[in-house]
Amino acid sequence: MLPTIPPTRTRLMTPARTSALCIAALLALLAASAVHADASDDLFKAMDDGHCDTALPALEALARSGSGSAQDSLGIAFRDGVCVDQDAATAADWLRRAIDAYRVEAGRGDVYAQLSLGAIYADGRGVAKDERQAFAWFRKAAEQGDAMGQLRLGYRYGTGTGVAKDARAAAVWFRKSADQGNSSAQFDLGMAYLEGRGLDKDEAQALKWLRLAADQGDVDAQNALGRTYAARLDDAQSQRQAVDWYRKAAAQGNAEGQYHMGYMARHGRGVPQDDHEAFIWFSQAAEQGDTTALNDLGLMYAGGQGVAKDARRAVALYRQAAQDDCCAAQYNLGWAYMRGMGVEKDLAQGAAWIRQAAEGGDDDAQNDLGEFHEMGNGVDKDAAQAVAWYRKAAEQGNVNGRFNLGLMYEHGRGVARDDARAAALFRQSADQGDAQARNELGTLFDHARGVAQDHGAAVALYRAAAEQGLAMAQFNLGYAYASGTGVVRSDAEAVAWYLKAAAQDDPDACNNLGVMYQNGRGVAQDYAQARTWYLKAVALGNGTAESNIGSMYRKARGVERDDAQAVAWFRKSAEHGDADGQNNLAVMLLHGYGVAADRDAALALFRKAAAQGSDDAKENLKDLGLD
Repeated sequence: MLPTIPPTRTRLMTPARTSALCIAALLALLAASAVHADASDDLFKAMDDGHCDTALPALEALARSGSGSAQDSLGIAFRDGVCVDQDAATAADWLRRAIDAYRVEAGRGDVYAQLSLGAIYADGRGVAKDERQAFAWFRKAAEQGDAMGQLRLGYRYGTGTGVAKDARAAAVWFRKSADQGNSSAQFDLGMAYLEGRGLDKDEAQALKWLRLAADQGDVDAQNALGRTYAARLDDAQSQRQAVDWYRKAAAQGNAEGQYHMGYMARHGRGVPQDDHEAFIWFSQAAEQGDTTALNDLGLMYAGGQGVAKDARRAVALYRQAAQDDCCAAQYNLGWAYMRGMGVEKDLAQGAAWIRQAAEGGDDDAQNDLGEFHEMGNGVDKDAAQAVAWYRKAAEQGNVNGRFNLGLMYEHGRGVARDDARAAALFRQSADQGDAQARNELGTLFDHARGVAQDHGAAVALYRAAAEQGLAMAQFNLGYAYASGTGVVRSDAEAVAWYLKAAAQDDPDACNNLGVMYQNGRGVAQDYAQARTWYLKAVALGNGTAESNIGSMYRKARGVERDDAQAVAWFRKSAEHGDADGQNNLAVMLLHGYGVAADRDAALALFRKAAAQGSDDAKENLKDLGLD
């Protein structure tokens, strides 16, 4: 985080005084004091508050006496139309006089004049913008021990503005200013310790300096303390401390503090979970234009949390934040269009908003845009573009981006096939806890694709994903137990895992449960149960189950033998591209079982099945002398 610096709307000014200035007392002060800078600031503030009749003449008199600060203030008054008609030429004339006066005063060692010249060169007001000149003048003030000059110098070293970037030098100057009690410098020094910028990371030192700044009412420091304590997720006391600091910032009307109070209330961290309380805090921050609050307020309207559900209001809030370049809001607005929630469904418009979020660096949006290009959803179908966006998401550590990019490498879509690269990406995603990546990496270990074959490693990955509830992994683990691959064979364990996957409507698990019941493996043999599971698998689109039902009719397993029915089921299976169905239908056609014999059709089906790797089909072709 960069340090906070004084506003540049006007020249360098001292802290604002009360608006209820006693002008008469100020005029007396001017007569008895040479502290023109403070007096000029007070007079300008009085003018800004409407005390034109008394403050303007006093400021004009001070300016004519040669005070650079008064001349600067009068120039700003003419520029902005404060107590006078706007007049750019007069404003420029007073600014030129001020610069000349500042040069004289700065040459005599006047710190305020040195700071003012630094600000003028930094802003390019009345002179060509020159960051090196600005740095030089700030340095003169800093070397005289001025805390503001030291702060400005620290900022410039930290950002490399007007001087080579040097985090260590920045920390040195922040400390000099912080030691004098400057709250902004204390904040910046605390952040330097917290983030290891120019100093070794030291959370204790960071907290010390941030507290010093926060105790002076520095809202940036209060929020930084809140964030630091909030990061200790497993420490209830730290969560309460986070809330205390956020509340202090929020009490000053700070939008970030208000937002964080809403976040803590919404998630029940440091305070009881309370959606309505969260809604109130988010609303306060949103009224100040805080885009994150606008987005989260939209989420609450979309979900009816803490407020009546209102999808249209959610969209309006997303749009307001999205137009101010809030990536999260652009993403949510995009999905509102994609789903037609609170707005007419429009895939192209949805994809366009999600693209904005992706281009802004949102990794979820980058992944989703990759999926859109892969499927042609709201955008042109383009595998190469899909790969490009998945890669952007993956490079940011996005777990889904890594997994999806791995799939593209595994299948050679939009990129040259590379099993080793796929395995590396799946491993990264798996290490982040992604169940699909664990399952996919397991299949690569099983089949020695991109990694050395290791059935034990495959089983471990399947188990981890299966315990996360992934149906495909539950099926694969069941198959490992059924076949004794990478684990001691156990039909009972196989059935147990198949049942878990089948409960989630996994068609392969339903089919294999049918096989287990038909053959009495891990369960009592039960043809009726086998048929029930096969039929469920068929309903879920499994072609192998259709072939298995055909085999039951062919072999009279739980039903009367019926070759015509067997042919009908084999044909369905073959039409769905199942190799077993193609082979079995070919046998029926070759011998005329339940259908008119057709050798040519049979040979064509044997070849189709063999091309898919069917060993039975290959053996049948060999027996026919056609291998």
